[in-house]
Amino acid sequence: MARPHLFSIDGHRVRFYPNEPIGRLRTLLPGRRMVLITDQQVYRKHPTSFAPFDTIVLRAGEKYKVQATVDSLIERLIALEVDRTTVLVGVGGGVVTDLVGYLASVYMRGIDVGFVPTTILSMVDASIGGKNGVDVGRYKNLVGSIRQPLFILHDYDLLSSLPKREWSNGFAEIIKHAAIGDAVLFEELRRQDLQSYQTNRIKLQRLIVRNVRFKIGVVKNDPYEKAGRKYLNFGHTLGHALEMQYELSHGEAISLGMMFAAQLSEEKLGFPGSEALQALLRRYGLPVKAGFSATNVYRSLSMDKKRVKRSVDFVLLKKIGQATLYPISLNELAARLQQYV
Repeated sequence: MARPHLFSIDGHRVRFYPNEPIGRLRTLLPGRRMVLITDQQVYRKHPTSFAPFDTIVLRAGEKYKVQATVDSLIERLIALEVDRTTVLVGVGGGVVTDLVGYLASVYMRGIDVGFVPTTILSMVDASIGGKNGVDVGRYKNLVGSIRQPLFILHDYDLLSSLPKREWSNGFAEIIKHAAIGDAVLFEELRRQDLQSYQTNRIKLQRLIVRNVRFKIGVVKNDPYEKAGRKYLNFGHTLGHALEMQYELSHGEAISLGMMFAAQLSEEKLGFPGSEALQALLRRYGLPVKAGFSATNVYRSLSMDKKRVKRSVDFVLLKKIGQATLYPISLNELAARLQQYV
C-alpha cells in the first residue's frame, strides 16, 4: 500500500489514500476490527468487495437519511457487539458517508470512522471535512455533528458502474470549487468535458486529488464554519431546499442554486461571469433553470441553518474564483424567488 497523504484538521490526523483498491482495507489498520456500512446499490454492484467484513446493507436514497435509520443501525451495532475499538467504514455516496459519520459520532459517544466514497460527489465533497448528519422532514442536514474521519480511501474501480447522471452530479461540486476559489480550474473545465475525464483515469485522478486538496485546505483553516468554510455553501442555500422537495439529485439542485446565486451576484456585486458559469454547468450536463413553487421553497429557506434572525447569508461571487458573504433579508429573498421561477 502506498503511503497516504496526511492532513491535520483541528488536531485530528486524516489519512487520504488517493488510489487504492478497497481490498486494502484489510491491511489498513492491523489488529482493528472494521464494520462496513453500504447501501443496496453499491453492494449489488460490488458484492465481493464486502466478503471479508461484517457488513450492514442499507436501503438506498436520501429519504432514508433520517434519525430512524440511525436508530436501527445502532441496534445492529449492538447485535454485532461493536465496541469502542471498532472502526465503522462508510462505503457509498454522500447519503452513506453522512449517515455513517453521524452514527460514529454518537455511538458510544464517538468511535472511529473511515470512508470509501463510491461517487464523484462523495470523493470531492461529502466524505471530506467531517460534516455528518441526517435530514428532518424538508430540512436537509438539520441534525448532525462535525467529526473528522480516520481515513478516506479512493478506489476508482468503484466508479465503473456509475451512470452519467451521477458523474454530472459530482461535477456540480467540482464546478462550485472552481467558481469560489480556483479560476485556473474553471478554465481547465471549460477546455475539457465530461467524457474526457470519464475515459482518462490519470486525468480524472488528478482532478479529484486537486479538489480534495482544495476542500481540505478550506476546512483546515475553518473546521467549524466560522469564516471561509462558509464559501463552500455556494449554491447550497436554494439548492438544499430544492433537493428536499423535488426529484433532483444533489448536484442538479446545487447547479440551480449556483445560477440563482450568480444572478444575485450580478445584481448586488456586478459579477461578470454568469454566462460563463451557465455555459459550464450545461457543458457538464447540469440544469440551469427549472420551475418550482417559490412559496414552498421559501418555507424551507426560512429554516436554513445559515439564517441569522431575519436574513440569510448568501455566498455570492465577485468574480470567478472569488467568493464573499452577502446577507439577504427574508423579505427580499421571497420576492427574488418569485422573480426567479
